[in-house]
Amino acid sequence: MEYLSDHVHLSDDGTAVVILDQTQLPNRTQYLTLRTPQDMFHAIQTLQVRGAPCIGICAAYDLYVLAQQIQPDTPAETFLAELQQQADYLASSRPTAVNLRWALNRMLDTAERCAGLPDRLEQLHRECITIHEEDIAMCRSIAAYGLSLIHDGDGILTHCNAGPLATSRYGTALGPLFLGKERGMQFHIFVDETRPLLQGARLTSYELSRGGMDVTLICDNMASLVMKNGWVQACFVGCDRVAANGDTANKIGTSGVAILAKHYGIPFYVLGPTSTIDLACATGEDIPIEQRDPAEIREKFYAEPMALPEVKCYNPAFDVTDHTLISGIVTEYGICRAPYTESLRAVFEKKRAGEPYGTPKQED
Repeated sequence: MEYLSDHVHLSDDGTAVVILDQTQLPNRTQYLTLRTPQDMFHAIQTLQVRGAPCIGICAAYDLYVLAQQIQPDTPAETFLAELQQQADYLASSRPTAVNLRWALNRMLDTAERCAGLPDRLEQLHRECITIHEEDIAMCRSIAAYGLSLIHDGDGILTHCNAGPLATSRYGTALGPLFLGKERGMQFHIFVDETRPLLQGARLTSYELSRGGMDVTLICDNMASLVMKNGWVQACFVGCDRVAANGDTANKIGTSGVAILAKHYGIPFYVLGPTSTIDLACATGEDIPIEQRDPAEIREKFYAEPMALPEVKCYNPAFDVTDHTLISGIVTEYGICRAPYTESLRAVFEKKRAGEPYGTPKQED
């Protein structure tokens, strides 16, 4: 199996963040070095680094690098204020993905605990590395639980990208497929292209093809026919934010896939780490939806614009899938089922208690 496991990491000297520029895939493999807050903001906002967990990992590294740029003899109070300002700036780059603010808050909490200590930078370094290592372990556990939901030879449909590029190592929605491949299983995977930024076409099909998978790329409006033909036994998608009631924000078009799956009687699963669950957000109505540049619809990836300049475009980055359409939410602590207000809280109780992730059993 082949994974892109170095797509977000610290530079050799630890003074910069190095990312794989995902906007250049699949045709070019280019790495960027981020040193300034402006470069870091731009990388997140323009999707050079993307995927909710991956954004969190990158943001943690970003804040560690920026902390090094504060004068070492700065008083603790001033140090914390400057770091908070940088964190707020980075958090504003993409408002929907909860992992971004979650990771920044973890780094800020660490900074507050050790602001007056001479080894505060070392503590921040350890925390950002820990966040990355935890994500690798979480993805492995999510992959195992997700694999328990499907069988050898199944057809799986996915939307957007939730593989190693969006997280670390296995990924979330693609994790079960990579893990199953390691265990000798075969799946037939249908990948929505995911307009308008084509994450499915550019990234998911790229990762699966490199991993030796049986992958078929389809236009978003072909999903219904593929389901009707009986070629899909489950839908796996990632998530950018899960509300307390199970409503889930994910890349635009996800809710339409869920509605189709419901119509055809196909289980629809959301896979993501507990860091993506926002219990402070009651329902999907409370999730802010990022509005992006209309040019992404009108002209991006085209040699010429495909609509007149005066034509209005509506370009939300995400939609919200109602919890009633979701068959299960797969986390590193297990598979949550409805009612999600209870099962999601139970997962957090396990997390607060420090329980291990556990080993899933194969479901029927």
